Amino acid sequence: MQADKKEWPEAVGKTVEEAKQLILADDAGIMIQVLAEGSPTTRDFRMNRVRIFHNDKNIVVQLPRRG
Repeated sequence: MQADKKEWPEAVGKTVEEAKQLILADDAGIMIQVLAEGSPTTRDFRMNRVRIFHNDKNIVVQLPRRG
């Protein structure tokens, strides 16, 4: 468990479900927000949130990071 981890480069190229498992294994209390590639987002910074951006094949296309 790595609650201080800020990025998950190993999740890029994986399915959304695989990425969620990787992230939750490091911090079970984190809130994961799943969004389609290019979706608009708010600019507020939250250390307890990770956004996962995916393509139409449900593959992670952007580096998931806290914020």
